[in-house]
Amino acid sequence: MSVKPKFMAAAAALLVGTLALTLHAGAAPASGAGQKGAYADHLAVADAKAPRTIEVKAYRYSFEPETITVHEGEPVKLVLTSKDVTHGIADADLGIPNTVIFKGKTSTVTFTPKKLGTYKVHCSVFCGVGHANMMLTVKVIK
Repeated sequence: MSVKPKFMAAAAALLVGTLALTLHAGAAPASGAGQKGAYADHLAVADAKAPRTIEVKAYRYSFEPETITVHEGEPVKLVLTSKDVTHGIADADLGIPNTVIFKGKTSTVTFTPKKLGTYKVHCSVFCGVGHANMMLTVKVIK
């Protein structure tokens, strides 16, 4: 491989990572939006069903575990870590916003699946030659 393709691949990875960070930084506030006062925020949290927490590790070019099973209507909190480089996940059908997973850092995302099915959630940040095959399978059951 010549220097030019290596440079172009690195530039593409940098561009995709920057775009992912820009999109992620523009996300709406997590909770209490539109409510007034600390008491209203407390009530919103108290009434919400506590999410089930699932730890997921990302590394070139897979997620661990590769498949998770969740229940329709059940809030789920993914605790995401990367072992090697920056990765990401996003899936509009599941309600997972673009979430960047930095090496050595923990990212969390909470979603509530609304529809039964099997979803293939691809890594959303270019991470190398095997990037296209990096996916997390999410099975949504009753």
